[in-house]
Amino acid sequence: MKISCIGGGPASLYFSILAKKENPSWDISVYEQNPDNVTFGFGVVFSDETMENFKDADIESYKAITNSFVHWDDIDVFHKGHQIRSRGHGFAGMQRLKLLQILEARARELGVTIIHDIIVKDLSDYQDSDLILASDGIASSIRGKYSEEFGADVVMRPNKFTWLGSTKAFDTFTFYFNEYEGGLWRAHCYQYMPGRSTFIVETTEDTWRRSGLETASEDDTVDYIGRVFEKELGNDTLITNNSIWRTFPRVKNKNYFHKNIVLMGDALHTAHFSIGSGTKLAMEDAVTLFEAVNENNHDLNAALTAFQEKREPIVNALQRAAQVSMEWFENVERYHDIMEPMQFSYSLLTRSLRINHQNFGLRDLELLNQVDTWVADKASEQTGIPKEKETVPPIFTPFKLRDMVIPNRIAVSPMCMYSADDGLVGDWHLVHLGSRAAGGAGLIMTESTAVSKEGRITPGCAGMYNDNHCAAWARIVDYTHQHSDAKIGIQLSHAGRKASTKLQWEGGEQAPLQEGAWPTMAASAIPYSKNNPVPKEMDRQDMDLVREQFVAATLKAEKAGFDMIELHCAHGYLLNTFLSPKTNKRSDEYGGSIENRLRYPVEIFKAIRQIWPETKPISVRISATDWVEGGVEMNDILYTAKTFKSLGCDILDVSSGQVVSDENPEYGRLFQLPFSDQIRMEANIPTMTVGNIQSYADANSIIASGRGDICVIARMHLFDPYWTRHAANNLNYDLKMPNQYKSVQKYTPRWT
Repeated sequence: MKISCIGGGPASLYFSILAKKENPSWDISVYEQNPDNVTFGFGVVFSDETMENFKDADIESYKAITNSFVHWDDIDVFHKGHQIRSRGHGFAGMQRLKLLQILEARARELGVTIIHDIIVKDLSDYQDSDLILASDGIASSIRGKYSEEFGADVVMRPNKFTWLGSTKAFDTFTFYFNEYEGGLWRAHCYQYMPGRSTFIVETTEDTWRRSGLETASEDDTVDYIGRVFEKELGNDTLITNNSIWRTFPRVKNKNYFHKNIVLMGDALHTAHFSIGSGTKLAMEDAVTLFEAVNENNHDLNAALTAFQEKREPIVNALQRAAQVSMEWFENVERYHDIMEPMQFSYSLLTRSLRINHQNFGLRDLELLNQVDTWVADKASEQTGIPKEKETVPPIFTPFKLRDMVIPNRIAVSPMCMYSADDGLVGDWHLVHLGSRAAGGAGLIMTESTAVSKEGRITPGCAGMYNDNHCAAWARIVDYTHQHSDAKIGIQLSHAGRKASTKLQWEGGEQAPLQEGAWPTMAASAIPYSKNNPVPKEMDRQDMDLVREQFVAATLKAEKAGFDMIELHCAHGYLLNTFLSPKTNKRSDEYGGSIENRLRYPVEIFKAIRQIWPETKPISVRISATDWVEGGVEMNDILYTAKTFKSLGCDILDVSSGQVVSDENPEYGRLFQLPFSDQIRMEANIPTMTVGNIQSYADANSIIASGRGDICVIARMHLFDPYWTRHAANNLNYDLKMPNQYKSVQKYTPRWT
């Protein structure tokens, strides 16, 4: 087999090593544009875990690489004059040039041909190759030529950065955050060889332009950055190596290969330098491709298909983590001035969401205990309740909204049961909500509860539009208060254009009723999907009627004894159709700008806030994105959040999507958490956060890092009504148990 590797980076070199070692007769050549012993940049980073994965692939290069490592276990964060050190992380750095020299030497030893000083822009000279590895870097010309075939997706990120070196020998991975001349500068620093360190500097484009660095030479950059970090550098100096100012390109590709051309390394995917995984990804690409070729008996079509099938989920997961990490650094101004050093450092260390509270404790239990103490102190200040003698996990700290104090940070998410009779809830709802209250959750939220018969999603949806409904709900509220410490809130809603549909298990929101249907309405006469009926565009009379229905439902909620109400302005229901530009095409004062689109939801909120007791809180659920081009923008959402807060909203329940039927959500673990984080920080309002929260450790991380104030959990509560009690057991927290269940307070089940 003849293989041509375009680009002499880690992906090409490592694949050529593995392939040539296994198949000595293969003709493998590597073509690199840089001269021999020349590369851009300074150091690369590996975790201890990463290198173990390469040990079995090629022991010779593994030994040479690990023998060149500079090891460290600690991370230092410098914030507002404070230094926070976290131990136990296990990293190693080495010179990038040394890594390439090791891989090149090993490849040559095995018989690989390596040619330097050659720029490949046209593949016509390589048509006789059985396989072409396109490993020609971030600015890959091959990817550019076949952009449509690869489904290339390259996004230039907003921040500016430069990759410098330094003579300062850092003994930890170090993060600096320095304010200078009205801007905030971040530095990512680590030692890669004795007496030499990488010193990556990043800032916003606005700060960069104001600093005068837009036309700076490398010497100008060194002079300016030397002043920014003068105290930290001391007598040490900065070093350049093509250290121009750049923007980071986020690279993804829908198709990993085209014909016999396969993308590898940065040509295929990028991971932001803040998680230091670019080299790891490239070498893992090489291992996976080599294994795929071997396992498929050198059938390249089958091998390349297998390569993408195996590699894509792993790459996607890491790129999601890199995206969150990148966005944290891009928006660090959001946290820098608001957070105290302890929380700021914890937020940084858990920013990618790959390290949660439990992982953190395995690395540095001492610092974790300090974080937990800090959270408990803040909870005591916020609620006025003395903190417990023993430091508690963050999710078991109390939280106060007006006069309502919830005993912990876990809420049962509103989940439609489709089991009501003309809006009347019954035994199913009592057991469903009552069991979660007995299960230890601090806040119980009812399902979406219609304010009118026509406001139901389905014939089985709950309602609060007659006195029988009020009495039925009062039974559930009384049970919750009598048999638990939980508070209970009701979510009030009108389904709008998503009304009059079949039960979820009979077809759901895109299956309109054929019998017993009722008219629907919305901000504009746009159907939810091609299957749903066209709703009536609401006129003033409709708007007045619905407002009074919300008022009547609110009065009934107070009579039933609810502790809190939530106004549903999300998920494509009636009020959400006013907020989204995809569903609001009105030409009157309720359409157009976000100020106008928000006008009717604000009318509803004002009306219910006016009659709801001053001592009781109101939340608003919003969809922070429509997951579709042309949908609601974050600036709109921040304006919405600030407006509701100014009118007396106590907390925002931050969800997303379900607004239009052609949405394209980016699902994943904690996938909606960044919305809560941004809104909480930038609108300065408490948030309830949702979105595939499953583990106790993730929930603790959310509270400790300040990404949300209450964790709203849905499916895990369906799976396990006693999720909160099991969390307490797992975390060795003494959660108050009902007398009936005290015999199993410390019970450890055996499942097999």
